[in-house]
Amino acid sequence: MHDLKQYNNFEEVLKAYESFDFEGYLQGVTDEDIQNSMKKENLTQFDFLNLISSKAKKYLEPMAQISKRHKIRHFGKVIQLYLPIYVSNYCSSDCEYCGFSKKNKITRKHLSEEELEREAKEIAKSGIKHILLLTGEARKIAGLEYLKMSVRILKKYFSSISIEVYPLDTHEYKELKDIGVDGLTIYQEVYDRKIYHEVHTSGEKTNYDYRLDAPERGAAAGFRSINVGVLFGLGDIIKEAFYSAIHAKFLMDKHLDSEISLSMPRINKNAGEFAPKYNIDDATYVQVMLAYRLYMPMIGINVSTREKASFRDNLIDIGATKFSAGSKTDVGGYSDIDKSTAQFEISDERSVPVIASMIRSKGYEPVYKDWESL
Repeated sequence: MHDLKQYNNFEEVLKAYESFDFEGYLQGVTDEDIQNSMKKENLTQFDFLNLISSKAKKYLEPMAQISKRHKIRHFGKVIQLYLPIYVSNYCSSDCEYCGFSKKNKITRKHLSEEELEREAKEIAKSGIKHILLLTGEARKIAGLEYLKMSVRILKKYFSSISIEVYPLDTHEYKELKDIGVDGLTIYQEVYDRKIYHEVHTSGEKTNYDYRLDAPERGAAAGFRSINVGVLFGLGDIIKEAFYSAIHAKFLMDKHLDSEISLSMPRINKNAGEFAPKYNIDDATYVQVMLAYRLYMPMIGINVSTREKASFRDNLIDIGATKFSAGSKTDVGGYSDIDKSTAQFEISDERSVPVIASMIRSKGYEPVYKDWESL
């Protein structure tokens, strides 16, 4: 199980760990195991488990020092900034934890071509050139042609466009790539299959395997960057952190032409009444981030405005490489177009200039644009 390269797809990897005794392994982790894992240049997935064990919490400071060295070596003293643009919050799936779930009685909105251009112009005033396009899971309303229209408009204002939409087939990803999309963000939400089906009760999102394979289809389509992760709060923290880590590592090993990154979203309050069963406290959140960096020194780590401002600020030095800034999670939120219901509450409401100033105060440089296709 050490060598992830022996598997053809990530579904095979998950099957290999179906009977793994996480509790038994973690109980057996010693201080010597943790110290040895921290000394290694090339960590295995079992080293990663050592570093996220409860016993490793007392090693956060030395882990942070190693993480900082890795980050500066591979990324320099910069933080890339990006903004999300929500273009449609209609959804055909019932997801217990999501504010856009079709069962929720919320104000729905679907941007027209004219409205989308207005939003793009407003966002462009911030100076940011990296945009993340988001929709609900509603193919019939925000289908491939609608996505293409959106991309063509956004290309006029932004040098890099990523998508965070419902899973697509490889040829559909390729069509979007060919007109300017260079990145894919897609979270499995929760890797525990049983919990996945408990929280996704109807609609297209009930298809666990199709979603699981989406990052590999995106890589096959030629996307420059692939961003994966879990929604912390849905499943056991240790197991979900582990599965997201080996998923990212599997993608890094298999798809050398794509930059792989991880996000660490936590469940925030939304229009629903979902209460997370597994809460991840700040110390554990930091521990997982540090373990990601030590296990995969070249992994990008994204931190969104779900996190509180003061907490985000402290992540710059130890692991984070990419920040969202000035975010709105409602459709039309930047230009105040017929306000719709937001997907979740923002915890860090600072503007792009304020966040950029904070980054500089910490000795780092905010990057508005770091890549453009030829």
